[in-house]
Order: sequence, then structure tokens, then C-alpha cells
Amino acid sequence: MAQNFDVIVIGSGPGGYVAAIRAAQLGKKVAIVERENLGGICLNWGCIPTKALLRSAEVFHLMERAGDFGLSAGTPGFDLDKVVARSRGVAKQLSSGVAHLMKKNKITVFMGVASLPKAGTVSVKTDKGVEELAAPAIILATGARARALPGLEADGDRVWSYREALVPKRMPKDLLVIGSGAIGIEFASFYNALGAKTTVVEVMDRVLPVEDAEISAFARKRFVKLGMTILEGTTVKSLDRKADSVVATFEKDGKATTATFDTVIVAVGIVGNVEGLGLEALGVKIDRTHVVTDDYCRTGVPGLYAIGDVAGAPWLAHKASHEGVMVAELIAGQKPHPIKPGSIAGCTYCQPQVASVGLTEAKAKEAGHEVRVGRFPFIGNGKAIALGEPEGLVKTVFDAKTGELLGAHMVGAEVTELIQGYVIGRTLETTEAELIETVFPHPTLSEAMHESVLDAYGRVIHI
Repeated sequence: MAQNFDVIVIGSGPGGYVAAIRAAQLGKKVAIVERENLGGICLNWGCIPTKALLRSAEVFHLMERAGDFGLSAGTPGFDLDKVVARSRGVAKQLSSGVAHLMKKNKITVFMGVASLPKAGTVSVKTDKGVEELAAPAIILATGARARALPGLEADGDRVWSYREALVPKRMPKDLLVIGSGAIGIEFASFYNALGAKTTVVEVMDRVLPVEDAEISAFARKRFVKLGMTILEGTTVKSLDRKADSVVATFEKDGKATTATFDTVIVAVGIVGNVEGLGLEALGVKIDRTHVVTDDYCRTGVPGLYAIGDVAGAPWLAHKASHEGVMVAELIAGQKPHPIKPGSIAGCTYCQPQVASVGLTEAKAKEAGHEVRVGRFPFIGNGKAIALGEPEGLVKTVFDAKTGELLGAHMVGAEVTELIQGYVIGRTLETTEAELIETVFPHPTLSEAMHESVLDAYGRVIHI
């Protein structure tokens, strides 16, 4: 006989566990199903452990620059095993925290593989057998996994996916990173900072292709200055795997070249985890491995919702969490607002950091806006200079007729923290008038945000 719940959540990543907690807060009897680790990929094998690695790389980079700050600490070094152990410890701590939150909110956890044999029913294959669960509301939060391209598949030895890159068996000497999106460029930054000779290949015409072109160009210059080789508009045609090396064949403008590396990281996108759930039989529409939903994450099958990466772009943990809250409130009979993708920030924790929200300058023009654009370099910001981080840029894009903040784009130290100011501005439908009149504290990096707004309206002070 099936165990009955009000809500069943499949997947315990930042979308799933947040949805479960919010539903429980609203008085629902909730179950959550997880096949691997509480916290999902983000917490265990994605967002969190990568940031722990990147923090180690950042500290190492600062140690190498000690002389710039009037300090001396001998020759800096690192122990890769200890760097990785710290990262795994951080992930474990937070995964344990999710387990605590499940217990605190009286959410029943089932560890196993879920499928949906019929509407309103979830079958969970566990180590002890099969559990049958039933609920009028089911939330799919199964996430996504790394995309594998024919001939470029990870093998765990010489060719790594993000998982092997997080727990490396060796420190690469000559590293090839295929793909310059957030995942690829973050790993490139980490290994480059620790001394790997790093080459990044991007099939599009520029690195960080989803970012504003001006920000991408600025970041590229910094990557090259830090020692990376960047190959844009280039396709990896094949990987010839040998015992201790990989020979990559590149193609650009119809011309083929080869280069040899000891390690390759493949970061060419993700695909949704939709297989084995029985979704097609239920009538769920799937488009290019992602579940098709409406603005409220409804799949079209009564009582079945999909949130987070499995429901498509933007593939961001914070988007998944807010969708989880929205769906839980919808199930509870409330009237939440749908998520606005254009007001969700994207953050990339490379060196230098990159962050953005809303439309790029090009996209704004394509959408028919007459724009006013402001820019402010970190070199004009006192706090950035004091930090020894003068390489950065803030760019803001406004509608020239209404003053609406259409987009904001940043590259430089701590911009992943700064971007939220513009996110709040867009959520509140702020115009340039409110941003100009806002008093920004001094000395802070955030003053560059203010100056960028001022620049868009011919009022910039410090350049």
C-alpha cells in the first residue's frame, strides 16, 4: 500500500530541498526522494565545492603577490590533496546541513531512484526494495548532468568531466579546457592559478559567449595576462587518447591543427535528467532533454510540476530555489508571482569574476530599445586600488526614453557580490533617477556601480 503525502519532491538539489521546506512550512506533509546525496549536484559536485577550490586558488594567487602589499612569506606552495580535501569537507558540511533541515521540517527522506508509474504516484527503488508513494502534487527537481559529445566523452583518466576535475588524481601540467561557459572558465581559472599551462577552446566567436561582448573582451584580456591561451571560434574535432597524453585536433576557418595535453576537461553544456522517470507515458512534453513548463512550472499534467535545471534555462541554483518556493506556494493555494528570468543574475567565479543581469547592450538594441550606456573602470575606484584589484569594469544599459535599467554587466573583484544591487533595482523597477539619487558608501567597490549609472547620463565624477 502506498504511503500518502501532500507533496512529493523528486531531487534534493537547491530547487528540490527548498521546495520541500517551503511546502512543509505551509503545513503540507512532504516527502523528498534523492538518489545520491542530499543537496544534489550543486551542493556536492557543483556550485559549492568549486567555490571552495577557487578560494584556495585566490589565496594562492595573493600569496604570490605578497610583495605588492609589502609582505613576505617565502615561496608559496600548495598541497593539491589538501586543497581538494577542504573542498570536499565544505560540501559534506552543507550536505549534512540539508539533512538537518529535512529533519527539522519533518520532511520524510527516501534515498533511492524514483519513477512515476502513473499520475500522482511515485515508485522509489531503494536498497531495501521498492517504496510506493502517492500525492496530489509532485515536483520534479531532478537537475541536469554534463553533456557528452561523440568522441569527446570523459574517461576519468586523461579526459575529465567536472566530477574528475573536482577530485583530481594529479595536478595537470598541460591542460585543455573545452568550453568557456561558467563551468569551463572556472576550472580553467583554478588550474591556471595553481600553475597548469592552460588552453581554453570555445566554439563561439568569444569566451563567456552569453555575457555582454565588452565584458567578454575585458575578461579575455585578463585571462591571457594571467597566462591562459584562448582559442575562439575553434572546434575540437577529435581527441586521440594515449597512455600519458591526449592529442587534440582543432579546426578553425577550415584549417586543422593539433596540440598535445596531459589532461582535458570537457565542459560543453548540460542535459536534463529526464530519463527513466516515465514522463513520456504520462504525457509530459520534453524539448531537447528539458521538461516544457508554463510560467508557473506546470507541466500540463495535473499536479505535476518541474523546476530548476530539468525545466530549462537559466541553469542557475538560485533560479531553481525561487521556482521551488513559487510552486510550493501555488500548491498551498497562494498566488505567487512567476519568476522573471530577466531579473535573475548570472555569476561566474573565474579570475576575474564576471556577473550580469538583464539585457546586454546588443540584446537591448535587438529588442528595439534606444539605449544609454554607462561604463566605469575599477581603476577609478579608490577601494579597488587599495585592494590591489584595479582591473575591472561596470557597464549599465538603460532605456533612453524611460530610464529603465535594462541590464548591468560587471567584471572584476567581488562583482558576484555587487550584482545583487542591480538585481534589486530591476525587481523594484528602478529607473536611473533613483539610482543616481542613491548614496553609495565610501570607500567601496559599489561606488563603481553608481559612477557607471552617472556615466550613462553624462554625470560621471571620477573619470
